[in-house]
Amino acid sequence: MIEELKSTELIKKVGGRFKLTALIQKRLDELVQGSRPLIEDAEGLTMLEIVIQEILQDKITVETKDSKIKDKEKD
Repeated sequence: MIEELKSTELIKKVGGRFKLTALIQKRLDELVQGSRPLIEDAEGLTMLEIVIQEILQDKITVETKDSKIKDKEKD
């Protein structure tokens, strides 16, 4: 296992384990489909290592939608 995955820094940076897992999965799929790495010196790294470095270097982030809570009392 990659040491960075054991760190809570990576989990906190993304906002939780589930978001981290989803981000890694999505980015790995993009790399498998032929996307280029967003980091320099990616040669010799596995795709998972590339994704981890992209997250740590703020090259990729989780997209979030603003949650809107509807106030039922005003309806």
